[in-house]
Amino acid sequence: MKDSVFHRLYDAYHQDVFQFLIYLVKNRHLAEDLMQEVYIRAFRAYDRFEGRSSEKTWLFSIAKNVAIDHFRKAAVRSKHSMEYFDWETQQLVSSEKLPEEVSLLNEDKIFLYKALDSCTGDQKMVVIMRFFQDLSIAETAEVLAWTEGKVKTTQHRAIKALREKLIAREGGDENAE
Repeated sequence: MKDSVFHRLYDAYHQDVFQFLIYLVKNRHLAEDLMQEVYIRAFRAYDRFEGRSSEKTWLFSIAKNVAIDHFRKAAVRSKHSMEYFDWETQQLVSSEKLPEEVSLLNEDKIFLYKALDSCTGDQKMVVIMRFFQDLSIAETAEVLAWTEGKVKTTQHRAIKALREKLIAREGGDENAE
């Protein structure tokens, strides 16, 4: 029974989960490894899934946590210290080159993707979920365990920061709205 549920979840959502992870870590092989961890965690926890959210948002929540764990471990390894990593305010930046999937996007989308590295972790998560993965505000709030208001505010701030980057890129007035 559990195997058939696992296969159904994998078949239905593996591409979305993989793309989400690719956008975060910018490395195909790492995203594949992290995706495997997502489905291991999902398989182990499915008995406790209560259906208060959709299976898709539940998987994205797991993927978000797996990615955050990866960035925390990477930060600890690179600093050789046990400093607290606050993913909401610090940048989730991968030093990897753009993944193949992103390189197929048009120039503006590539710029947007690169500009996301200047956003805070929470802003980056919201933009990827809302605009790259097409999750609704409600679904994004479920994944992040936030209120819809917090998602909207974070999205607004991220868009404002990205707009300023785009204006600067085009050589326009950075203070223009």
